[in-house]
Amino acid sequence: MNLLATAALALAMSTDAFAVAIGKGAALQRPHLKEALRTGIIFGVIEGLTPLVGWALGHVAAPYVEAWDHWIAFTLLGVLGLRMIKEGLSKGFDDEDEKPNKHGFWLLAITGFATSIDAMVVGASLAFLDANIFTTAGAIGVATFLMVTLGVMLGRGLGRIVGKRAEVVGGLVLVVIGCVILYEHIGPA
Repeated sequence: MNLLATAALALAMSTDAFAVAIGKGAALQRPHLKEALRTGIIFGVIEGLTPLVGWALGHVAAPYVEAWDHWIAFTLLGVLGLRMIKEGLSKGFDDEDEKPNKHGFWLLAITGFATSIDAMVVGASLAFLDANIFTTAGAIGVATFLMVTLGVMLGRGLGRIVGKRAEVVGGLVLVVIGCVILYEHIGPA
């Protein structure tokens, strides 16, 4: 794989995480760059590791992961999104100060994993190509780190626009992304 193909693949693998990061940033109380970087690192590391796992599993797991990846992503993103919607509707964010300052590590890790399952399948397919998996995985991780960091900061502005229901909007974004992933895999060709 040449440099352009690697960059395009890295960008494509980071787009779901970018959209989710906008929702995550909107649900926080004015997230600072430090929180955006923390979120970007968590997503970037996970997104960079999953192609390595997929590559290592290669021939054995590729058919199974590919057959179920869209259902796994749909379920994880749907459950997380519905949880965020429920929490957003149950809270009376009358005061901006009631929004959390940061998301918990495990919530970010699960969300990062849900958006990186496709990268695991890509890693498995790269086991059959003449591609340097470490370069590709590194590029995916770096692209995701940058896109997620940017997404959280863009979500900061969105959070001001949508106000007290930013968590509901973030949850809806997760649910929609899960539905789009499912539709792309089982919808009409």
